[in-house]
Amino acid sequence: MSPLRVAVADDSVLLREGLVRVLIEAGFDVVGSFGDADELLANLDDCAPELVVLDVRMPPTFRDEGVRAAIRLRELRPQIGILLLSQYVEVVYAQELLSSGRGGVGYLLKDRVASLSELQDAVERISAGSTVLDPEVVAQLVGRRQDPLMSLTPREHEVMTLVAEGRTNAAIAKQLVIGIGAVEKNVTSIFQKLNLEDSGSDHRRVLAVLTWLQR
Repeated sequence: MSPLRVAVADDSVLLREGLVRVLIEAGFDVVGSFGDADELLANLDDCAPELVVLDVRMPPTFRDEGVRAAIRLRELRPQIGILLLSQYVEVVYAQELLSSGRGGVGYLLKDRVASLSELQDAVERISAGSTVLDPEVVAQLVGRRQDPLMSLTPREHEVMTLVAEGRTNAAIAKQLVIGIGAVEKNVTSIFQKLNLEDSGSDHRRVLAVLTWLQR
């Protein structure tokens, strides 16, 4: 199997080159390295990435260029995985990234990518279609929106937090030291409490995260 093709866009040369080295060390094929979002979008056809790592704030305004580029990427190449990086927790950008309800996206703090294993794990999960959120982002979102979650049990809160981080049922079971069957039971209960019907086509895990964050 060919290594995953990854492109990186960050205006900081040091961070960009550091990301490239870490991604290569993790076994990925870095097919493009760009200083801003416009340059990345202009070279999509040439480098043909399967996943893109984007800084949230880039030239010219250093506000939300990475988020805008991510949304544009979803329109142009919905199959491309997207990992947004930010220096600080910016909840509104995480919500905007998740607004389509599709997986294959992630939002991490830059400190997190200093760990090769954490970056590799996030990239692999995003490329497999999961939604990956930094634990600090999840913690802030939970703190802002406790009231609608009052019907969830303490265990369901724990499970939902890990679901929001993009963990599989098996990974949740391992972390909480419970059986996979118990995780599945909690996840089903969460879906029911959030009024998410099984349509057979919707990505209910992503919809659960969106409902949890927005209600």
